[in-house]
Amino acid sequence: MVQAGIVGFRGYSGAELFQILQAHPQVTPWKLEHRSDAAADPLPRGGNADRSTAATPEAAREAGLDVVFLATPHEVSMQVAPAMLAAGIRVVDLSGAYRLRTPEVHLRWYGDAHEDPELLASAVYGLPEFYRDRIRGARFVSNPGCYPTAASLALRPLVAAGLIDRSVPVLCDAKSGISGAGRKASLKTSFCEAGDNFSVYAAFAHRHVPEVLQNCELQETEFHFVAQLLPTHRGILENIYARLAPEVTAETIQKCYDEAYLEEPFVQVYDRGILPDLHTVQHTNRCAIGFQVAEATSTLLVVSAIDNLVKGAAGQAVQNMNLMFGFDETEGLR
Repeated sequence: MVQAGIVGFRGYSGAELFQILQAHPQVTPWKLEHRSDAAADPLPRGGNADRSTAATPEAAREAGLDVVFLATPHEVSMQVAPAMLAAGIRVVDLSGAYRLRTPEVHLRWYGDAHEDPELLASAVYGLPEFYRDRIRGARFVSNPGCYPTAASLALRPLVAAGLIDRSVPVLCDAKSGISGAGRKASLKTSFCEAGDNFSVYAAFAHRHVPEVLQNCELQETEFHFVAQLLPTHRGILENIYARLAPEVTAETIQKCYDEAYLEEPFVQVYDRGILPDLHTVQHTNRCAIGFQVAEATSTLLVVSAIDNLVKGAAGQAVQNMNLMFGFDETEGLR
C-alpha cells in the first residue's frame, strides 16, 4: 500500500482528493496538518481520523509516507515541496507554484517572485494525455490548472495538426462552478453575491492563460481567455471559438479528435454536433469534448467540459500518482 499524505485536506480539492484516495485499493491516505488555527474546521467528512500527522518532512518520514499531495496556495507549496522532496518523499502539487517554465513567466502572471527557480525547472507538468512518459516514475509532478486542462485537451490536437487559422485569435469563453475559487471566504463567492448570478472575472488576465500557451505552443496574441463564475457547485464548461484553416472540414476535425484520444481512458470525444454539458462530467475524471462547425463562416465551436474538482484537480492528481507508482492509470477513478 502506498502511504499518501494530503496537505490542505480541508479545502475543496483536498477534501475531494481525500475521498478518492480512501476508495483507492492501493493507497492509505493521511491528513497532514499545516495550519495552527484549523482545529475546529471539520472537513473532510468521514474517513479514518487516526491517520494524521504534522505537515513536516520529519513527521512524514516517521509515518512512512511515499507521496505527499499539496492542495495548498502556491505560496505554501513553495515552502513545503522542496522540504518533502529533500526528505525523499515524492510530491504531487495541486497549486500553481511549479506549473510555468520560467521564474519570469511566473512573476508576470502570479505577481510574486518564484522562491525556487531550480525546482521549477525540474517539475514535471502533470497532464497525462500529453506528458505521460515524463510522469511515469517522476519524483515531482505539478498538477495542471482546471481551466488549462479543459482548454489544452480541446485545442492542442487541432493546433498541432494545423487545422485552425492562427491569424485569427482563438477565443475561450470559460465558466466555472464556485468551488473553483476555493473554500476561503470572499465577498464575490458568498451566497448573496453568487447565487442567481453570472459574472465575469479576470478577463484576459487569468493566471491559467500561460499554461494553455505552453501546452498548445500558442503565442499570447493568438489566444484570448475570459473566465466566468457560474452559480453552481462544481464543473467547468468552455466554449472555444476558432477559424478553420483553408480546406478543413468537420470531418477533418472529427478524425483529428478521434485519432488523438482513441486510447485515452478519460477523454470522451462526441460526434459532430453533439455538445457536452456539466452533468456529463460532474463527479468523474473525464473531459468531454464536442464540436460544431458553421460552414458559412468557417467558424469552429469546441465545447470542453470537466469537473473542476476531479479532472481539474484531485482526480488528475490521482491519475498522476498512478503513473508515478506504476499502477493502472484508471485505478480508483471513474
